[in-house]
Amino acid sequence: MTIGTLAPVCAALGDETRWTILSALGEGDASASALAGRLPVSRQAIAKHLAVLQEVGLVEPVRVGREVQYRVLGSHLSDVAHRLDAIGAEWDRRLAAIKEIAEGL
Repeated sequence: MTIGTLAPVCAALGDETRWTILSALGEGDASASALAGRLPVSRQAIAKHLAVLQEVGLVEPVRVGREVQYRVLGSHLSDVAHRLDAIGAEWDRRLAAIKEIAEGL
């Protein structure tokens, strides 16, 4: 995962409602209607949030009979977590170098 692909994912995750939707889907696949029944958000708003999450590859639609349910793509979330860990480790390395320089003065 590159910075170019990480930025849209982070932007999508920057919305609290989308976090809530992902958390709910983490408990199991669900339709927009089912999510709207569990969350204080309209079905139409849920559908728009799901479209954003689908666009950045965090969820996928799955047809179950006549219903479309959404499933979290855990592998993509893991890729995001690994990339963020790598960025954090690089910052830790840089800060340790700055500390070493400052203490040497």
